[in-house]
Amino acid sequence: MTNPPETGTEPMTASVARQVSPWNIANVLTVLRLVVVPFFVGCMFVDGTGWRYAALLVFLLASLTDQLDGWLARRYGLITDFGKIADPIADKALIGAALVALSLLAEVPWWVTGTILFREIGVTVLRFMVIRHGVIPASYGGKVKTVLQIVAIALYILPGMPEALRWAAMGLALAVTVVTGLDYVIRAVRLRKVAEKARGG
Repeated sequence: MTNPPETGTEPMTASVARQVSPWNIANVLTVLRLVVVPFFVGCMFVDGTGWRYAALLVFLLASLTDQLDGWLARRYGLITDFGKIADPIADKALIGAALVALSLLAEVPWWVTGTILFREIGVTVLRFMVIRHGVIPASYGGKVKTVLQIVAIALYILPGMPEALRWAAMGLALAVTVVTGLDYVIRAVRLRKVAEKARGG
């Protein structure tokens, strides 16, 4: 007896669905976001308004890839553990480089940069500390935090923006950064407790 012809519309099995290559378009965009960071930093330290606008363009385009790679991963089922870890790291590299550059140029106070970097590095370390229990994906609050940081940094990169507007945007971004950092700590503790309870049971 011959097998019935394949129609090409059969649902994907669970085993096939899990076999997603880490080198998909979503993760490639994430890696590209990391690659452009040095070029962005270079533009920030070259004199001239034109270079400042170039830095802003690179920063915004790189930031947009964060939204694009996330959408592609969800839309086409390209979510991988590599992407869950690499995506926030790429965000932190871009944001961190921008803040350090602005502080070196004496445009953003070092205490602001230090607070944000401490949170970002701390969350990254926390992710790796609990990775054996599971991966902590980026939360909605984390995404809001990233958008607020991007807006605040863009206002500082863009020449001629009012200082009051810059400070208001950075203050809001800083507050959300700290709050979401505490949320990640709570989620990590819960993840560890659930994993330990499952092993004990």
